[in-house]
Amino acid sequence: MGGTKTLGAVINSKEGIIARVKRPTKSGSSQKSYIKDLAGIVDELIDKAELKPSNIKAVCLGIPGSVDPYKGVVWLAPNLGLKNFAVKTKLQEKIKLPVLIENDVNLGALGVKNFGVGKNARNMLVMFIGTGIGGAIIIDGKIYRGSNFVAGEIGHVSVEKDGPVCGCGKKGCFEAVASRTAIARNIQKDMKAKKKTVLNKLTTANKQIKSRMLAEAVSANDKLVIKHLSAACQVIGRVLASVTNLMNFDLIVLGGGLIEALKHFMVGQITESFDKYVLKDSAKGIKILASKLGDDAALYGGIALAEEFLGIKI
Repeated sequence: MGGTKTLGAVINSKEGIIARVKRPTKSGSSQKSYIKDLAGIVDELIDKAELKPSNIKAVCLGIPGSVDPYKGVVWLAPNLGLKNFAVKTKLQEKIKLPVLIENDVNLGALGVKNFGVGKNARNMLVMFIGTGIGGAIIIDGKIYRGSNFVAGEIGHVSVEKDGPVCGCGKKGCFEAVASRTAIARNIQKDMKAKKKTVLNKLTTANKQIKSRMLAEAVSANDKLVIKHLSAACQVIGRVLASVTNLMNFDLIVLGGGLIEALKHFMVGQITESFDKYVLKDSAKGIKILASKLGDDAALYGGIALAEEFLGIKI
């Protein structure tokens, strides 16, 4: 589940993705409504792949927020408006299948580690930039979840003391400053001030600015959009440098809708900013790469999650 879309697939390690569906995420829905929507997606996927429920070994669900994968509880998913939500139990009651839950970026990191550009990495940070900014940490080849399963919440690193209010309620969080949502907010402010941008032809100052629109604007050499994206890249590079100085990773993988649409523009600028702030010894041998799996990273991560929690290889 993402902040704007829910993506589902039938998948195994031999054939890859067999069937998929994509639906808008209805943010702010009731818990009952979320369960109904998720159960509907599971049923649709089973029908689409022409499978019996008995063919399904597990349903793995990635959620953008802090979760307890052992209890199956969402503690807080600010961009979805979910809090203290026992999603595993509720969904299992509806679909009668084993349900596993995990933070969406942790799932993506498991996909990147086992099926993507992170196969040979030992210590890795995966960061997805989209509606918010999520992170996941791999240490010695395994997901590091932390004492309360909240490790990797890089989006809530404080970067501006009196900055914009974040979805979590605090001011100046990384994702409130450099996510697609934050970039769009800054651009919309300029659009309302009647500043020139090609986005005036693609959308209005009151409607959502999507990643593909930003990519179109960059292709058109839109100075206003380039200014705001470049400012975000500077912040992203600085935060990644600070985290690398702390953790000494050998690989950083960038993903999410914004990177997918703008990797050729953003990754180079992020790397330049990173190089400016990182300690030389800490950055020795490190690579910053864009994920090649896109949204599919979290889908493939479900295979690794099922092996970890259920002891089964799919």
